Amino acid sequence: MKRLFDLLMSLFLVILLLPPSLVIASLIKINSKGSVLFWSKRIGRNNVVFLMPKFRSMKVDTPVVASHLLTDPKTHITFIGKILRKTSLDEIPQLLCILKGEMSFVGPRPALNSQQDLIEMRTKLNIHTLLPGLTGWAQVNGRDELTIEQKVALDAEYLNKQRLTFDFYILLKTIAIVLKSTHISH
Repeated sequence: MKRLFDLLMSLFLVILLLPPSLVIASLIKINSKGSVLFWSKRIGRNNVVFLMPKFRSMKVDTPVVASHLLTDPKTHITFIGKILRKTSLDEIPQLLCILKGEMSFVGPRPALNSQQDLIEMRTKLNIHTLLPGLTGWAQVNGRDELTIEQKVALDAEYLNKQRLTFDFYILLKTIAIVLKSTHISH
């Protein structure tokens, strides 16, 4: 049932968001050099690596690490990138990963290939068996403000509580957080 929801909803949103996506792509191209999309290697279900797209919000010469590991992240974000991150519009291309079955709407956020500590902790608790999500229990409970240990604890809680009704609750909470722009690094 979850896969059917993911498939139908992502297809609907890809069609609905195509016009704004074209506008976003144009603004990125006008605002900075480089590709419209940034593809990062992410860790998926069963620790399989996949490529996850986002609208590019950082300058092209930015080191490929988690934003919080940059010395001064704000100096690497483009003007349009600030808006995309604040509104979470940079995440729209991930709908393609949901369509392909590499991600779900709800699940643990896919780790960067370089986040070995997070990957190991998730593997020990069998969290790696879940499909990664566009949003998740950790995202609605602190997102960028959480330590890795806190994220993993929330991911483990999701593993034990996962139900379609819980996913809908997380999706509704995500919408509220995005509209308020809380727990989002700028």
